[in-house]
Amino acid sequence: MATKAKVNAPDNDAAKGRSIKAPKRRFWKRQDKRFRARRKLPNVFRLSAQATRLVFRHWKLIGGIVLLYGVLNLILVRGINGGLDVGSLKSQADTLFHGLSGKINAGFQIFGLLVSHSNNVANNQTSAYQTILLVIISLALIWAYRQVLAGQVIRIRDAFYNGMQQLIPVILVLLVVFLQLIPMLLGLWLYAALTSYNIATTGLEQLGTGIVSLALVSVSIYLVCSSIFALYIATLPGMTPMQALGTAQELVRYRRWPLIRKLLYLPLALLIVGAVIMLPLILTIPVLAQWVFFFLNMFVVAIIHAYMYTLYRELIDE
Repeated sequence: MATKAKVNAPDNDAAKGRSIKAPKRRFWKRQDKRFRARRKLPNVFRLSAQATRLVFRHWKLIGGIVLLYGVLNLILVRGINGGLDVGSLKSQADTLFHGLSGKINAGFQIFGLLVSHSNNVANNQTSAYQTILLVIISLALIWAYRQVLAGQVIRIRDAFYNGMQQLIPVILVLLVVFLQLIPMLLGLWLYAALTSYNIATTGLEQLGTGIVSLALVSVSIYLVCSSIFALYIATLPGMTPMQALGTAQELVRYRRWPLIRKLLYLPLALLIVGAVIMLPLILTIPVLAQWVFFFLNMFVVAIIHAYMYTLYRELIDE
């Protein structure tokens, strides 16, 4: 009889009207404990110091890759007589600006012209050469950084022979990055079109246009924040583009905004360092300035990948 009463107990509870409480629906997902336990990333100054040591510790290898990149860029893209004539620009600026402050202002304007002109190419053919060279040199540099940090002794040709194995996956990830940049391009085009053609004339209209454009730019930055690390993951042997993109999303999860700050710091720091180096040359030796800027522009590629690869290693070393 006792056994029979125990079996009928659930039926008695059901008869009393007891029911299981429905779980609450949440509009957000609670952060996983393993993500909360992640250590804090180093600040931008420490990352910069680590990237600088990486480049200068292996200056022969990195310098050889950059030198080859500069020679090929000079032959295929820029041309022997290409680039801005800094001497002519300096002579014109001397007739317009006077005094120390005027010369410094002219120097900054010439430096701005050099920066804006550095990505300009003569035609579509040289633009294609520039893109191909940039991808090849980037793969060689990333492979070289990975090997030297693993304690391997390599040669310059090894970086080009072995670094090209993951060319197709990297190109496919680059296509994804380009698609993610479309909102940014659309936002910039929208703001420029509405303001230049006097469509947004009042202050309120310009403010609204700026907010919409900024929102579109923010969407691209948010998306690219993970995909840019997928480019480095895609260089691993046997890695597919989808695996690289998925792994990159896991790496940056719950850390996008700190990473965005570290990514935005890089171009700002490069501009400041470039201005410090180039401004005295523009004011004193303008003929030499354009060639120094050209090779600095080539060397910047190595610095960017050193910084980004150092940040990538900090993300995976947990």
